Amino acid sequence: MQRRSRRLLPAMTIAGLLFGALAAPPSMAAGDPVASSPDTVSAGTFTKIYDPSIGEPQQWYVNDHTFIQDTSGTWHLFGITHAEPADPDHEIEFAHATAPSMTGPWTKQAPALTVDPGYGETHLWAPQVIRVGRVYYMFYAGGGPDHTQAEINLATSTDLYHWTRLPSGPLFRDGYDARDPMVTRVGSKWVLYYTATSAPTGGNHVVRYRTSTDLTHWSASATAFTDPATGTFGGGTESPYVVFHHGWWYLFIGPRGDYVGTDVFRSRDPFSFSTAGLTGHLASHAAEVVEDHGTWWVSSAGWGQGGVWLAPLMWEKSTA
Repeated sequence: MQRRSRRLLPAMTIAGLLFGALAAPPSMAAGDPVASSPDTVSAGTFTKIYDPSIGEPQQWYVNDHTFIQDTSGTWHLFGITHAEPADPDHEIEFAHATAPSMTGPWTKQAPALTVDPGYGETHLWAPQVIRVGRVYYMFYAGGGPDHTQAEINLATSTDLYHWTRLPSGPLFRDGYDARDPMVTRVGSKWVLYYTATSAPTGGNHVVRYRTSTDLTHWSASATAFTDPATGTFGGGTESPYVVFHHGWWYLFIGPRGDYVGTDVFRSRDPFSFSTAGLTGHLASHAAEVVEDHGTWWVSSAGWGQGGVWLAPLMWEKSTA
């Protein structure tokens, strides 16, 4: 079983969010025709950048995670964390670490958020943090007693250390164990991608999405990707991460092929991906993508992985 929850803002948008709400260029509009050919995606050698076990009496793990850079230039890492072995139902706090650069050195901070049963939460999974204006938004999966109606929640902060949950409650609920939210900008709207199943009680593993103009009120769900495999929790559509690059949209999901395995699919439409668009496979679990001053990175973490790893992400022009 591979329950997880996640994610980060597409790397290409991070810099824009540091200076206010991101306005996507016209070429990023859904369905916009582009002339460029797609890229194949690969990764270089992964190097460990953060070990959450430092200062602890036993080994800890980080699973789904997110990176964001604050206005001073400091990088922040947030993620699922717990002592080994894997215990997803009792992952009740988010790890927080800081560093002067993506490659480190990373310094452990106090947990960023702790589970709140009074809010309906049964665990804390897969945070993603973005910044709009002076406010940081943390989207995450809070679970709940009913797996067919799992919570996707929001907390906000002005300093990345102190977080306040949305007073009105969860943003929405979905199943089965809806989780791993990832938010980006498409045209004039925000889009929140997450993993779920084709029916709340189970079915095909899918990547769903919802849209918003204010980050707090979200549309009904629609499906961006359907996997042939069926089930309830777990599956190969976890950790959805969507990036726009050279006129194409790229969807990173996993685990696929192995626990430490992420497939990359490309499409001209950010709301429609298929297995026919496969354009890369990475040795990564819970992959996050970051662009930092023209350098692209992809991360990896998970149960039994000893911490968070980072590798160069490479785009190579294909003939497709």
